[in-house]
Amino acid sequence: MLNNLKRVIYLEKCPGKRFMSVKRKYPINREEAKSLPVFDYGTSKKSYKRVFVWGNLHSGALGVPYLRRNENVMQREIIDVPKRLGFAEKFPVTTAACGFGFTAFAVDTESENKLYGTGLNTDSQIGRHEIRQGHPLEIIYFPQAIKLPLKSPTKTRIRKLAAGRAHLVVLTDEGLFLLGNNSYGQCGREIIQDENYFLSNYINHIPDIDGKKVADIECGQDHTLAITEDGAVYSCGWGADGQTGLGNFDNTSAFTRVTGDIESEKIVKISSRSDFALALNNKGEVFGWGNAEYDQIPTENNEQQVSHPVHLKHLKLGKIVDVAAGGSFCLVLNENGEVFVWGYGLVLGGPKADQTSQPKKLPDTLFGRNDFQPDNKVIQVACGLSYAMAVTSFGDIYAWGRNIRGCLGLGFTNDQYFPFKVSLGGFGWKVFCGYDHTVALCKPFI
Repeated sequence: MLNNLKRVIYLEKCPGKRFMSVKRKYPINREEAKSLPVFDYGTSKKSYKRVFVWGNLHSGALGVPYLRRNENVMQREIIDVPKRLGFAEKFPVTTAACGFGFTAFAVDTESENKLYGTGLNTDSQIGRHEIRQGHPLEIIYFPQAIKLPLKSPTKTRIRKLAAGRAHLVVLTDEGLFLLGNNSYGQCGREIIQDENYFLSNYINHIPDIDGKKVADIECGQDHTLAITEDGAVYSCGWGADGQTGLGNFDNTSAFTRVTGDIESEKIVKISSRSDFALALNNKGEVFGWGNAEYDQIPTENNEQQVSHPVHLKHLKLGKIVDVAAGGSFCLVLNENGEVFVWGYGLVLGGPKADQTSQPKKLPDTLFGRNDFQPDNKVIQVACGLSYAMAVTSFGDIYAWGRNIRGCLGLGFTNDQYFPFKVSLGGFGWKVFCGYDHTVALCKPFI
């Protein structure tokens, strides 16, 4: 006892000797130590699963439970900074889609449940969910499984999702599955007068289009676009502004070939968030059609509505690799990582909303390229109706435009007039934009 007391006093007087070797009472059994479990704290690339959400909390589109107000608690109705989605910690999310007040997630699993939805469900756009028979839910606050009529539920993979105002399109190995509102034929089936979509449980399955597999999909507000494996474009749905690109302004209830200037082109990407569309071919050229009242699609006769695809020859910006069509503006990204914008809105930069038909280059420094990060460049552009997002090669996400209900994720609700970096807890690699909410998929930093 006396020896131990002397040792303590010695260590207090000589702090540098605190880590002196001490003879162990019980020696380490190294063979036994090798058999002990190794704990993984989630830092490996294989186990890392991160999805961040922000924006309007009240609609349920974020997949975060919303508590109603009561006398003692005032629940926030928005999340203006990225929040980790707990659902994605359990289910590895591979892709997503943001509609108007709802979100769909595809997960990588061998179970039958490969698709989940959360948010507004007034038109069964995320499937029919009911707590008791005959009483479907209008709002879902936590991702719930959407049952697809798959032939091979455990083996079939979901390739991509697209969401409109109140309809959802799912691209799988077995073709297209479309659900939700079909008032304009946007689900690729016959329009039924006075159909009650709220009580509907019908999912339209289209194995192929004209005998060809579908390679990509996109949804505007109330129309749907599809690219087949040979680069042809097909559309259906609302055409009042020419957004279907079929040379008329009628509604179309079956997928129909889009011709015009893209008839002989191989299209690799389409973007449409509202009532006009941008298409990109394999040579890096851009085409557009639909609503053009904000100079999104300049034509010789200054048409306000363009019902057939036209080649945007005024874009002499090098090879374009990505496009994004918002509510009143256009974004394009060239192979050098440079971002250009035209049309109307705050996304054009500057202290107020502006309008132009000529592409305006946004400075590279606004996206993090500088002397210290010369290799950092934008690799993806995306947009909602009134805001824009850009993802860089360094895993950063930049946001700007109308900050409706905190959809920019910048920690405030004021509008943002130039790109500003979102504070993420991961390496951002894909972003999805809705009307007033955003979803980001992330990889590990390591």
